[in-house]
Amino acid sequence: MARRAAIPGRKNPIIEFIELDRGRVPSFDRYPFNIPAIKSLERLDLHPNVTFFVGENGSGKSTLLEAIAVQCGANPEGGSKNFNFGTRTSHSELCDCISAPRNSGHRGTDVFFLRAESFFNVASEIERLDEGTRGPLIQFYGGKSLHEQSHGESFLALITNRFKGGGLYLLDEPEAALSPNRQLSLLALIHQLCRRGSQFIIATHSPIVLGYPSATIYRFSDTGLNSVAYEECEQYRITRAFLDHREKMLAELMRDE
Repeated sequence: MARRAAIPGRKNPIIEFIELDRGRVPSFDRYPFNIPAIKSLERLDLHPNVTFFVGENGSGKSTLLEAIAVQCGANPEGGSKNFNFGTRTSHSELCDCISAPRNSGHRGTDVFFLRAESFFNVASEIERLDEGTRGPLIQFYGGKSLHEQSHGESFLALITNRFKGGGLYLLDEPEAALSPNRQLSLLALIHQLCRRGSQFIIATHSPIVLGYPSATIYRFSDTGLNSVAYEECEQYRITRAFLDHREKMLAELMRDE
């Protein structure tokens, strides 16, 4: 179990915690409940501003993020509760076994799930809802088709224009669409939105995105789920080691046996 004490001076986050109802789990021997991090989950306290999920591919971070998004009413492939499209039903049973109760006063809060792997489908759904015109909906996303911009440009355009103060925003590997410079722009946008009462839960591999100050970071691993400091994250340690000792590391990786 991973837990975090309440943060002094910060009150009434949109979601204070998520909890796994272990009595509703059909079996801890089948996916996704057999993933070590999910298997160890009881209650996970969230930072009022930004909570990060980090871990290797397949460690369960995106699976849990998706379950939280669905539990909060968002479309599992991305978007808000008003997005009902689905190219393939693939979300797990985990969403039926967790609770993410909203604090009083936040039950009507805007929720948006943004995942890099299905962003194309979100952009297409916006155009479908506008019936091929530059109608009212696209104005909330900057007034220009997201398909007529680069992946990174459209990603930031959506966050800049669609995300408003006081919202709950779940981002799955946002760095996949963004250059290092645009990742810094994302940090600035996140900070502006947090100052306006928003809350973020972000699954990421990026040491830049992870650098957001005072965030809570949860590491998903083969030994379970635990909170870590930024400098303890593998993403930070490996990147720093590579930048500080690039030639040595490359020589070791590429040496002839």
